[in-house]
Amino acid sequence: MSSMQSGPHTVEFRGDKDLTLVADEWNRGSGADLPTILMLHGGGQNRFSWKNTGQVLADAGFHVVAIDARGHGDSDRAPNAEYTVDALSEDVLAVLEQIGRPVVLIGASMGGLTGIAVAELAGPQRVTKLVLVDVVPRVEVEGTERIREFMFSHVHGFDTLEQAADAIAAYLPHRKRPKNLDGLKKNLRHRNGRWFWHWDPAFLTPTDDPFVHVDRLEQSAVNLTIPILLIRGKLSDVVSTQGVEDFLAKVPGAEFVELSDAGHTAAGDDNDAFSEAVVSFVTG
Repeated sequence: MSSMQSGPHTVEFRGDKDLTLVADEWNRGSGADLPTILMLHGGGQNRFSWKNTGQVLADAGFHVVAIDARGHGDSDRAPNAEYTVDALSEDVLAVLEQIGRPVVLIGASMGGLTGIAVAELAGPQRVTKLVLVDVVPRVEVEGTERIREFMFSHVHGFDTLEQAADAIAAYLPHRKRPKNLDGLKKNLRHRNGRWFWHWDPAFLTPTDDPFVHVDRLEQSAVNLTIPILLIRGKLSDVVSTQGVEDFLAKVPGAEFVELSDAGHTAAGDDNDAFSEAVVSFVTG
């Protein structure tokens, strides 16, 4: 299958309470013989964080959907700033109904936590495998605080793309700084002469309901009977080796892969190794 045939189309789904969710879809209109992969990005990211992996999977013969979560990318912002894992899960359950066939779920960070909840609620007939990208229910508080701090500190935008690139380079020192900054335009929106991250700032304001109920989500992971792959970036400060050991002790059926040149943003840090691990798991 050539990549010419399998470039992504932009499509829309309806989330919970009729929110519009925007997605990229590869091998659209393919027959039911092509397995479907649904990709859920992390907090503050959007569907474009999957563009390379999505293409690799499409070229490997999969029907692939990478969706913008509510309040991220081109999807609608949530009324009442409802950005809990429960709310995100309701959106994905609605999307599964519209896809109408079994899926393999791949979720990074926030998307992975959502994936655990969805896999249990949807059942093994509808979610057949689950890939968790640098996330377990019990994450390291310091690492998640660093993410929030990064998101908070630039909520008022940047004068130039250069400034945005500098901020990312300081936050992800292990990643090579791009020479061409055009790719950043997928993560930023230009308005009133400034560049703003492409997510709803209300995502960061705490609601009365916690973002994630850790014990409940951990129990959901324990309850799953489907194949699970946990991928950790070795440089991650969000998932520790202890966090991995704890998860694998509680979910002994899960497989585990560590990417030596990657941090928390594993799919973008070492995309070749990441894509290889995913293809091997979903085709196995």
